[in-house]
Formats: sequence, C-alpha cells, structure tokens
Amino acid sequence: MAEKNSRSFTDIVKTYGSQLLRFVKGKVKKAEDAEDILQEVWYQLSRLTNMDELENASAWLYAVTRNKITDSYRKKKSESLDELLEGDEEGESAFPVRQFLLVDDSNNAELKLFKDIFWDELMKALEELPEKQRRVFILNEMEEKTLQEIADMENENLKTIISRKGYAVKHLRLRLRSLYEELKF
Repeated sequence: MAEKNSRSFTDIVKTYGSQLLRFVKGKVKKAEDAEDILQEVWYQLSRLTNMDELENASAWLYAVTRNKITDSYRKKKSESLDELLEGDEEGESAFPVRQFLLVDDSNNAELKLFKDIFWDELMKALEELPEKQRRVFILNEMEEKTLQEIADMENENLKTIISRKGYAVKHLRLRLRSLYEELKF
C-alpha cells in the first residue's frame, strides 16, 4: 500500500509541479517564497493517508496552494516605506490589483464571480478613503502612473504621495481581508 501511495505522490508531483510553481510565482514576490509555499503543499499532500481518494487532484492542489499563499500573506507584517515605493523585484506594485485583474477568467466561472465581487468591494472600499488617498491609489494602481509622476502632477512632495498610497493600501488590505479569508483566495 505504501508503494502505491509513494508512486501516486511522485506522479502527482511530476504532473503538477511546474504548473503549480508558476502559479505560486505569479502571486508572491520572491522565488524562494514560492518554493517554500510549494514545499508546504507537497508536505500536506504527503500526509494524506490514501491519495486514491482524491477525486480531483488538480482542484485539491490548487485549493491547498491558494490557502498556503493566503497564509504567507497573513504572516507578513507591515511593509517598509521602501518596499512600497519600489515594489517587488519585477517592479510590481505593493497592492496587486493589476496582476489580479489581468488573470484570464474566460474559462473559470468561479474566478469571474470572485473578480466581480472583488471589484464591487474594492470600489466600496475606495469610496471610504479620503479623496487624496483615493486619487493617488487609482492613479498608481489603475492608471499605472509612477509615484513620482503623481507627485509632479499634484505638485506635492514624493514622500507625501508615498504616505497617501501607504494609508490607502493599509485601508484596502484591512477592508478586503475578510473577502480574501471568506473566499480563500
């Protein structure tokens, strides 16, 4: 019996390993974090007593992976001002609106529903922000203006713009946290 589980585990890792790693890398800042998350997924899979009972290995793996990604975000404390200004290694923003909205949902009704709910909640949360914070967030995240460009447009100090963006991101993360937790995204 252990031999069958071992072979099944190996087959699952070979079949889904690279696509899961790409999936995780698209959601986290560092490759090392992606590898750690995937390692946790494999560990959880290895703890199953009977892998033959998995009706849909792909769905189970992606659900566990999404949960592990969410867990890793929860573990992270507040980010520094430098990280907020610079984004991640690929130049992505501190609040992943653009990355999330670019995900193709044409063949996934559940993802489309989640994106619709996300948009509604994001718009409500944006309305709660003071006008200047909302404007900086929208210009930076949705219109893809750099913080320096916004500072120049608004005739404000760059640090003021960074601060407004930081407050907006903190509010939105706090406001949308329950949505992430509820939908396990």
